[in-house]
Amino acid sequence: MAEQQQNKPKAPVKSARRRAREFAVQGLYQWLLAQDTVGSIERFLRDSSTSFVRADSDLFRAILFGAVKESAGLSEALKPHVDRDFAEVSPVEKAILFAAAFEILHMPQTPYPVIVNEAIELAKTFGGTDGHKFVNGVLDKLAAIARHAEVEAARNKRQ
Repeated sequence: MAEQQQNKPKAPVKSARRRAREFAVQGLYQWLLAQDTVGSIERFLRDSSTSFVRADSDLFRAILFGAVKESAGLSEALKPHVDRDFAEVSPVEKAILFAAAFEILHMPQTPYPVIVNEAIELAKTFGGTDGHKFVNGVLDKLAAIARHAEVEAARNKRQ
């Protein structure tokens, strides 16, 4: 038994920014379901996990508070790229989309491919079987509009 545990591969260490995004998505999920205040959601997340101290607190707060504040605008920006009624999107995928859309639209210092990749990883962790494909498609379309010059520069660089 001890030998099996020694041969078991270790999970990669999560960066502080990845942890911040995970907690922000969890907070947005809680907000979507319970409509609790952002302050109480933040307190709950801080108090309920010992790993919260290893998260980038500033990024977490920026995404959580920003996405809630801008939720109506984020919904409008995302709706044209969703293949179903936005109300039918699962709360997990909606929370991931809100977090990533907030970063794409309001945090230009983070390259869009990083934001999309992080959202895909979050969808693989928290979402349904093919949720990551859905999230990827929606965010790629949003980025193509919101960050047109950056997307074109990335495409030209690949060619």
